[in-house]
Amino acid sequence: MLLVFAVGCSAPAADFARRAEELGFGATLVQGTSLSHVVFRPPGPVGHRVHVYLDADGTPWLGGLPASDPTPRRPLILALMARDPAARLYLGRPCYHGLASAPGCTDALWTSARYSVRVVDSMAAALRRIVASEGIAEIVWVGYSGGGSLAVLLAPRFPESQAVITVAANLDIEAWTDGHRVPRLEESLNPARQPPLPDRVVQIHYAGGRDRIVPVDVVRRGVAGTGRLVVLPGFDHVCCWETAWSAILDELERSMSHER
Repeated sequence: MLLVFAVGCSAPAADFARRAEELGFGATLVQGTSLSHVVFRPPGPVGHRVHVYLDADGTPWLGGLPASDPTPRRPLILALMARDPAARLYLGRPCYHGLASAPGCTDALWTSARYSVRVVDSMAAALRRIVASEGIAEIVWVGYSGGGSLAVLLAPRFPESQAVITVAANLDIEAWTDGHRVPRLEESLNPARQPPLPDRVVQIHYAGGRDRIVPVDVVRRGVAGTGRLVVLPGFDHVCCWETAWSAILDELERSMSHER
């Protein structure tokens, strides 16, 4: 399926797919609602529990205009996923990874409406297909940056949700845009304004003490219910999550075992 959409793919999408392949992740297209999604995953069945990785916003804007391809240029999420020994998959957003010109795509879906009901509905529908086809019983959501906001928005739609881990996530998108003095994402859902996740869902929200892209206070404003905020003082938006990833996954397992 990768060859089907990679022929006309832009450089960011092609570079991302190439890096995923180097790390042993194959690509497939999965239908959501009226939109399609690229899914990267290692070969073989997923199993009983899956870690679902959700990526950052990438490059919504370029030179003051909507980017022609919002696909992330720095695939930190792939490096994190490669360090995870659990069954895992990367669920791409609609219109990313070479699909910006696909039917139904408009630049609003990676700019003002990047966390909209339409985006969340389609991502949920795509994952529901995978869950149903593979008999997945437990989902752990792992979201980096804007992917963390999507993790919080998606988790309540799945009774299979067991945990949510976010890293440098803009969990209050209004505080985030206001802090950067840019227009609010009026067509998007704000995770900080949604009902808290059920107590049974383990939540650990990580923030970097030196992160200027998503400051600690933006993360803190979106931590609700039984969610736990963990601030790592020397970290910023990119450094040094990869080196800490094994420890973060170990803490996830301890927290889930405690809940059981």
